[in-house]
Amino acid sequence: MSAPFGQRLAEAVAARGPLCVGIDPHAPLLERWDLPDDADGLRRFTDAVVDALAGTVAVLKPQSAFYERHGSRGLAVLEDGVARARSAGALVLLDAKRGDIGSTMDAYADVLRPDHPLAVDALTVSPYLGPGSLQPAVDTARAHGGGLFVLARTSNPDAGTLQHALVGERSVAQVVVDTVRGWNTPGWVVGDPLPDPAAVRDLSSRWGAGTGSFGVVVGATLRDLDVDLTGLGGPVLAPGLGAQGGSAADLRRLFGRDGAVVPTVSRDVLAAGPDPAALRAAAARWAEELAA
Repeated sequence: MSAPFGQRLAEAVAARGPLCVGIDPHAPLLERWDLPDDADGLRRFTDAVVDALAGTVAVLKPQSAFYERHGSRGLAVLEDGVARARSAGALVLLDAKRGDIGSTMDAYADVLRPDHPLAVDALTVSPYLGPGSLQPAVDTARAHGGGLFVLARTSNPDAGTLQHALVGERSVAQVVVDTVRGWNTPGWVVGDPLPDPAAVRDLSSRWGAGTGSFGVVVGATLRDLDVDLTGLGGPVLAPGLGAQGGSAADLRRLFGRDGAVVPTVSRDVLAAGPDPAALRAAAARWAEELAA
C-alpha cells in the first residue's frame, strides 16, 4: 500500500506547484501537430507530452476517451504513457468519469490497484447513479493509496439542469460535495448522517500532510461558487483555464488564495507542441501565473 494519494499530491504540489496538464489527443490537435489520426500519431503525441512535462508538472491528466477511440492499440499507448509519466515523477489522474454500480464500478476502480496494467494515481468518477454507487471505488482507493475526483459543480452551460436540482434543501451538487467530505472524515461510513461542515477540521483551505485523497471537480469558469466547500478535507480539481476562458484570477475569486486547488490547463499548453521546449515553456508560463 503506497502513501495516500492526498499526501502524495500535497508533496507533489509543494515540489512542483499545483498545475495539472490534460493530455487530450483529439483528432484536430493531432492534425495541428502534423500527426496522423491513428495509433502511431497517438503514440508520438503522447511521448512528446510526457517527455516534455512529466519531469516538471505535478499532475498529468490523460483523457481516456481519446485513447479508447483507437481500440486496443490506443489503450496500449495509454498504458505506456501512464507508466512513463509516473516513472518521471508526475502523478497521473485518469480522466474517465466512470460511474456505475456494484461489480461494474469495482471493475472500473481496478486502475487504482498497483498491479493493474493501467495503474494510475487517481480517477475521475461520476456520482449520478447516487453517491453510494461509488463506494467500491472509495474502498479500492483506500486499500491502495489511490484518489478520486468526483464531478460536483461543472461549468458546462446546462450543468445546472441536474446539479442545481434539490434533494431536500440541498442541491445535488452540494450533496456530492458533502458526501466527499464524509469520505475524508475519519470514521464516517455510508449510511451515517453527512458530517456537519462546521464540525469538520477544515483541511480544504491548505495543502499539507492531512490533505484527503477524495476531491471534487468544480469548474474554474463558474460565475459564482454556489456550493459550500468548507471542511471538504480534500482537493478541488478546477478545469477550464485558458482556452475555455478561465484564469488565475477566476481561481482566486472562486476558491481564495490558499485553497487546495488543482488548476487544469489542456489546450493552451498542448497547442504549443510538438516542440518539447515550447510545451515546457507554455506550462511554465501557467505555473508562474498561478504562483503569482
